[in-house]
Amino acid sequence: MHIAFFNRSYYPDTTATGQLLTELCEDLARDHGCRVTVVAGVPSPPWANPTTASTRRGIVEQEEHNGVAILRARGTCFSRARFMGRAANYATYFLSACLAGLRLERPDVLVALTDPPIIGLAALLAARRFRGSFVMSFQDIFPEVARLLEDFQSEAVNRALHRVTCFLARKADINIALGETMRYRLITGKGVDPERTVIIPNWADCRAIAPTEKDNPFSRHAGLSGHFVVMHSGNIGLSQGLEHLIRAAAILRVFPDIRIVFVGDGVKKTAHVRQAEELQLPNVTFLPFTPKARLCESFGAADVFVVSLKKGLAGYIVPSKVYGILAAGRPYVAAVDAQSEVAEISRKYDCGIVVPPEDCEALAEGILRVYRDKELARKLGENARRAALDFDRPVHVRAYFRLFEQLVEQGRPVSVAR
Repeated sequence: MHIAFFNRSYYPDTTATGQLLTELCEDLARDHGCRVTVVAGVPSPPWANPTTASTRRGIVEQEEHNGVAILRARGTCFSRARFMGRAANYATYFLSACLAGLRLERPDVLVALTDPPIIGLAALLAARRFRGSFVMSFQDIFPEVARLLEDFQSEAVNRALHRVTCFLARKADINIALGETMRYRLITGKGVDPERTVIIPNWADCRAIAPTEKDNPFSRHAGLSGHFVVMHSGNIGLSQGLEHLIRAAAILRVFPDIRIVFVGDGVKKTAHVRQAEELQLPNVTFLPFTPKARLCESFGAADVFVVSLKKGLAGYIVPSKVYGILAAGRPYVAAVDAQSEVAEISRKYDCGIVVPPEDCEALAEGILRVYRDKELARKLGENARRAALDFDRPVHVRAYFRLFEQLVEQGRPVSVAR
């Protein structure tokens, strides 16, 4: 079975979607015997050319990594700090990806993710050419996510993104949502057929990330030993509303042993660093992106995590960081809407405290509940690790494989169970 994926971000990029797609493709190739090709973009700085066998072919370059064939669709590499730079990068990648898709050796299944949101059009074009099954795997939903942009807003662009999303969802043989709320958003907001919409959540690798001692090389090197560490790990971007965590840090500054730690990078990091400096918060620390090989130590340094999502974004984005937190066996405070996937996980497994989003006082109080109650922290952490086994990487990779296998065997859309 030959499966072709379309998504700009892929190895060695460090975005959450790029890393998850890399794991999915490599596991399908290694553990399930699939032939896998990815039509990806050129790695973003600071990455240089990956250490792979590469044959330059102008607009499209061919590589191979860990058993996966990669077609690098070349595009511009302008700074992503400005909308025009991002737009140019997305548009040129899309055009190159259309060409790359036509150069594929016939795939059985063609899968589009949503980076950028129009990339599904390139996958659909290839699916029609090769008469393969077309799958939309929604990692986020547009134009609702596009409304987060702070440097550009256009109702005309948003209407176009809405039409493209609806068109792709209707044309797909199967749509994949990350959770029940996202599935509901697709059905009610994009006109998706419920019979062709399945839920496959993202995951964590429970072998690579496991509960570990708080006193470890990462915490000692970062000067976190001896502190109660409240950690946000991952992308520091537009969707989380992390300015409210910094305001919560201002409330918590009266507790000298509590340290608020941001681990990672993103477009909002500079603004949040400036905010913490303006508020003169000595209890806030920013650390750089942590390589995957050190995630276990990094997560182990935390006493409690914070997962946050701006009000109204439930179902349009699902914070994938929650799965790593579960695997690490750590409690968390989730500042999210009550109907979000993270809130549902928290209620089902009793592994986290849910507070309203964009409420710094409620967030600070949730953190203090874990800080003051060691038994509660222990119980939530143990429940989190048990929950992680339901979101372990092999479980959901197998779900993808079985779905693709059904499509190929039946040669038509499959009826999916929720």
